[in-house]
Amino acid sequence: MLPALFLSHGSPMMALMDTPARDFLQGLGGLLPRPKAILVASAHWETQTPMLNAPARNDTIHDFYGFPKELYTLHYAPPTAPELAERVAQSLRAAGFAAGIDTARGLDHGAWVPLLLAYPQAEIPVLQLSVQSHLGAAYHHALGAALAGLRAQGVLVVGSGSFTHDLRRFRRGMPEIDAPETPDVTAFSDWMDEKLRAGDVAAVVDYRRLAPFAAEEHPTEEHLLPLYVAMGAAGAGAAVKRLHSSTEYSFLRMDAYAFG
Repeated sequence: MLPALFLSHGSPMMALMDTPARDFLQGLGGLLPRPKAILVASAHWETQTPMLNAPARNDTIHDFYGFPKELYTLHYAPPTAPELAERVAQSLRAAGFAAGIDTARGLDHGAWVPLLLAYPQAEIPVLQLSVQSHLGAAYHHALGAALAGLRAQGVLVVGSGSFTHDLRRFRRGMPEIDAPETPDVTAFSDWMDEKLRAGDVAAVVDYRRLAPFAAEEHPTEEHLLPLYVAMGAAGAGAAVKRLHSSTEYSFLRMDAYAFG
């Protein structure tokens, strides 16, 4: 059975720059059985209630600005999955979530950048799930639990966000991409990794209160919430494996995990 994954997607420039995280994602597809479809819960689609996308075509959304022109020439248009979107929406509704379907929205860079690297042929159907950043970790863990049946159907559930994500630091100046990691990032990430691998779901869900520097590493929560979707989708007692760990710009941890 496929695991559920949490991937740190970093800057859109990961699609072009040679980094350890990019190297990891380029090899990811070869580590897993081929999925029948991929569902991505992306930090870059925030809605009031859960939404799934099922457009006629998965257009590439370049939801960023100020980057090199080459980045805007990249496109990733895998098949859509409207029937799967409807089944997932029904499962979410049955679990008490007011899920809907967006028939116009394509794929934001939280989805297409990592998938462009991991599955460059764009042959596997892809759909996205939005996050509700105002509702927190426990809510998203429950949201993921409502997706648990997908793994048995050959669907790869991916939470795409960032293990740490304090972009305010760019205002202080642009560090080198390989600059040494700051101590607060290390403390937070080590705490999260310890609790994740110990299976301490309660502590991880309560990270905002318990983890060191939680509010500093995630001033807003949207980039960590996909982690909880992946955890929930794996089911209770799932094995946890860290697949990758690296740091960019001294404060962006690019960690990736497999659950299940």
